[in-house]
Amino acid sequence: MKKWVTGVSAVVLAASLVLAGCSGNGNSGGGKTAEPPKTEAPKTDAKPDSGAKKVQDTLIVGRGGDSAALDPSIVTDGESFKATHQIFDTLLEYKEGTTEVQAGLAESWKVSPDGLVYTFNLRKGVKFHDGTDFNADAVVFNFNRWRDPNSPYKFQGDSFDYYTSQFGGAKDDVIKEVKAVDPNTVQFTLNKPQAPFLQNIAMPTFGIGSPKAIQEKKEKFKSEPVGTGAFIFKEWKRNDSITLEKNPNYWKQGFPKLNKIIIRSIPDNSARLTALKNGELDLIEGVNPDDVKNIEADKNLKKINRPSFNVGYVGFNLKHKPFDDAKVRVALNYAVNKKAIIQAFYGGNAEPAVNPMPKSLWGHNNDIKDYDYDLEKAKKLLADAGYPNGLPGEYTFYAMPVARPYMPDGKKVAEAIQQDFAKIGVKTKIVSPEWATYLDDTKKGEKDDIYMLGWNGDNGDPDNFLYALLDKNNAGGNNKSFYMNEEVHKLLSEAQAMTDQAKRTENYKKAQEIIKADAPWAPIAHSTPILASKANIDGYVPSPTGSESYEKVSFK
Repeated sequence: MKKWVTGVSAVVLAASLVLAGCSGNGNSGGGKTAEPPKTEAPKTDAKPDSGAKKVQDTLIVGRGGDSAALDPSIVTDGESFKATHQIFDTLLEYKEGTTEVQAGLAESWKVSPDGLVYTFNLRKGVKFHDGTDFNADAVVFNFNRWRDPNSPYKFQGDSFDYYTSQFGGAKDDVIKEVKAVDPNTVQFTLNKPQAPFLQNIAMPTFGIGSPKAIQEKKEKFKSEPVGTGAFIFKEWKRNDSITLEKNPNYWKQGFPKLNKIIIRSIPDNSARLTALKNGELDLIEGVNPDDVKNIEADKNLKKINRPSFNVGYVGFNLKHKPFDDAKVRVALNYAVNKKAIIQAFYGGNAEPAVNPMPKSLWGHNNDIKDYDYDLEKAKKLLADAGYPNGLPGEYTFYAMPVARPYMPDGKKVAEAIQQDFAKIGVKTKIVSPEWATYLDDTKKGEKDDIYMLGWNGDNGDPDNFLYALLDKNNAGGNNKSFYMNEEVHKLLSEAQAMTDQAKRTENYKKAQEIIKADAPWAPIAHSTPILASKANIDGYVPSPTGSESYEKVSFK
């Protein structure tokens, strides 16, 4: 017998992010079919008043950098997901402020006892923005596009890195088959059980696009997206703004509340805040820590904390010598002054990172001791590695050109680290190309020796940090250090197939011990990202994942 799943207790990340004790798998459920969330348009008894003040119906959001592309399946950066989250829906979605799974385009689902077959009942009557039907065939088309390395709809320069990160891709695909049982039922058959499967498919990267639009637009789809979401794409002015308009036929009754969204790219944090104060913006990301008190004292503004669920790090490119030597990488870890960086550039609004995943996430190994800031020890370790006078030559250090929640000012952080590296005889040249080029370069690993990046958790599962970022299968994808350790791969692969969270935790703790000793990164910080908005904004709930729908946002 198959159990009907009414929700998922797999991993519930409440806004407080107290995660210990969650069940860790998506196969538990009650005895009822999952009901779609019921939403109603707000009721009012107010009568039309021609003299009434018009309520604002356009949201203007300010962020640090432009999107890399608007096809969510080919991107990995949060700036892209901020826009695509509004345009596309997923089979399942996360409850507001958490990573708890609930119904989305699929209104109910069931899981076979062996955890290998997932059957989803789809919502009826949902339309893509181009007027075509959302149905089981559309789901099959999208997943087959992402799964097939030879898909005719994988266009030049594209790669489905998130699909590989979460499901293994062609190397070790978790998904065996996706088929349409009937127009409103789609069935996934897996090659092996995957504990975070439901958490994974709720990720924004797996937004369902219009097959007709993908087939007709081809490469243009990445800049002219068509989904089923609350907002319809209208215009993209590169490095300036993205304009979206209300989907009048959205399947959630009464939503969205806004008529238009404009997402503006303003690289400088201070300039964004000034624009907010001047009324040019309504909501901004990337607030300078020094500006928090100023915001709190302004009655026209309000400070918003995004739940902390991230890691910012400096990575080493193991393709390039001498960074293929773990002794060198450990030495460089001792030359990173995390506490000073956090105080200077995060305003103290972060904690030092020891491991590649945040302490708030279950499976974190609290017993691992960090590398202290110790320049003398760093010099000695370099000497032990064969470099008594420091490393020869000059190395390219890629510094992030945009403010991200886990890295408020990448260039300044890189400059601070550069100075300490110089003290131990390691000379670096900081390079900071525009964001899309930066991501492409670090993915290829041909130009950078050292790089800086970070990660917002996507789904409330350790797999999304450890496997996505540091498994050998993802080298050249989200694993931009090209770190390949067979024992780590074995532990992470085993953990994916386990349904017992306690056993999964042991695997993750062992993997973190190996990763710490191998030191492919110098983890810097887990931040609490700060946003700011006009005081009259209503219905905005920040997600720990770093992107959320604006469908419920309105103005008082």
